[in-house]
Amino acid sequence: MGFLKKDVPAKSNTTNGKAITIIAEGNKFSGDMSIVGRMHIDGMFEGNISSLDNISIGKNGHIRGVVKANQISVCGLVEGEVWCDELEIDRGGKVFATVTSKVMAIHPEGNFVGERRMKEVNTAEPLPHMESGIEAIDSLPDKVTLNSDDEQVSKA
Repeated sequence: MGFLKKDVPAKSNTTNGKAITIIAEGNKFSGDMSIVGRMHIDGMFEGNISSLDNISIGKNGHIRGVVKANQISVCGLVEGEVWCDELEIDRGGKVFATVTSKVMAIHPEGNFVGERRMKEVNTAEPLPHMESGIEAIDSLPDKVTLNSDDEQVSKA
């Protein structure tokens, strides 16, 4: 019995010419990672991940640390800090983090516990000075006047 040799072009796992980096279920990585293309995580990652593209976390995926990407889709678990333009928490996804994003969408069966901050487009303008503590209390007026339709109520 002989074997036939047939040339088959190799298919690369690419989308729009960009490779997809995969951390498969059962694998655990730690450290700092910067990637140019897309990334899919079904294993465990501890540390900092930065991507110029998109990161997806599968239902068995778990990230603990800082995640930065253009778009992040979560079906698994993310703990720590998230920086992105768009965050999507899908069915079963859990995000326990401080999130800084322009857009955040949460599926009704997704979970988010943490703080969400809006990603600022222009942060060049300084924030207005706000008084706090004792200075704010000292700046309260001695008299407050409330106007009601035709009646004026004053308190000293």
